[in-house]
Amino acid sequence: MKTISAILLSVLVTALPIAAQEREKLPNERLKSPLQIVAKFYDNMPTGVTVSDEGRIFVNFPRWGDEVPFTVAELKDGKPVPFPDAERNEADTSAPEEHFLSVQSVVVGPKGRLWALDTGRIEWGETVKGGAKLVALDPQSGEVVKNIVFDDSVVKTDSYLNDVRFDLTRGEEGRAFITDSSSTGRNAIIVVDLATGDAQRRLNAHPSTLAVPRFLPTVEGRPLMNRPADGSPTHMSIGSDGIAIGPNGQTLYYSSLSGRKLYSVGIDDLVGTLPDSQLGSRVIDLGDKGGAADGLESDTTGAVYLTNYEHNAIQRREADGTIETLVHDPRVLWPDTLSLAADGYLYFTANQLHRQPGFHGGQDLRETPYLLYRVKVDRQPVRLK
Repeated sequence: MKTISAILLSVLVTALPIAAQEREKLPNERLKSPLQIVAKFYDNMPTGVTVSDEGRIFVNFPRWGDEVPFTVAELKDGKPVPFPDAERNEADTSAPEEHFLSVQSVVVGPKGRLWALDTGRIEWGETVKGGAKLVALDPQSGEVVKNIVFDDSVVKTDSYLNDVRFDLTRGEEGRAFITDSSSTGRNAIIVVDLATGDAQRRLNAHPSTLAVPRFLPTVEGRPLMNRPADGSPTHMSIGSDGIAIGPNGQTLYYSSLSGRKLYSVGIDDLVGTLPDSQLGSRVIDLGDKGGAADGLESDTTGAVYLTNYEHNAIQRREADGTIETLVHDPRVLWPDTLSLAADGYLYFTANQLHRQPGFHGGQDLRETPYLLYRVKVDRQPVRLK
């Protein structure tokens, strides 16, 4: 009779060929990861990022439910510091015009000003009257040089001001273009006259600005839906979100968070007198992007950069319509905002938005740090001035 030791030895010898096979390099997913980590965030999740031509980096943290002491910050020695100061970052609803309540996007504009887009909504409550605004700051002094507060004819109680782009060549001081990504279906592109502050909703509830009905993205290999702790799952329904402007100031690109198509519209038409009933016919469907996107960006060659949160990727759509993948990496957990800088790097946040409790029955699956990355693209940002 074999001893126990002999039996074990026999098993080990038999298993050796299998173990050797397992050590062989097997086919695997090809990654494209020319990434550099710029900053790590251990407290709050960022959405927006922007980089001045002098290399200063600004970020923002919306007040979605976490304890957020400041919603706009500058990175100093890799750490976020409230900008312009702590006082303006107080969520003071008694003086909402003078305080940042919940900033969703920061953008360095064509003349070097830092623009902050404040949703006016705290922890997904209704828009605070006087809280929804577009604010320009002098990056050197921190002084507010323009404060455009939107009334309820432009920003509704359920609006969500998401991202903004600028063309300062139009009119006396230029135009701003803002996406309203409201989850209730009142989506639009908001056009703002920067000289007067007058604003109007364009392509209001047009199919191109709306979420795709019953849209079901796949993120980290799992279908993503709203899954509240005390309710039934529902489809994520978020409309016009990402926005980019062409290098000649003639074309605006945009896409819904809940959808995979990219659209464009002529800016002459957008700022003109065409009623929405006719403006919709001028929208161009540029087709499927190969995945759902959050933020968009553009460069001076006419290319449009696309986040792809379904595939942990960053893509570039060249002017001729061809799409290539610049980054594909499992660490890119929900790429949110893109910012092309004068140093030739494309900066972007990865903030694990899809791991928030609202998508997982109340369970928070986020793991710090949240990350700010950059990748070299050797292109230049669009600055229309």
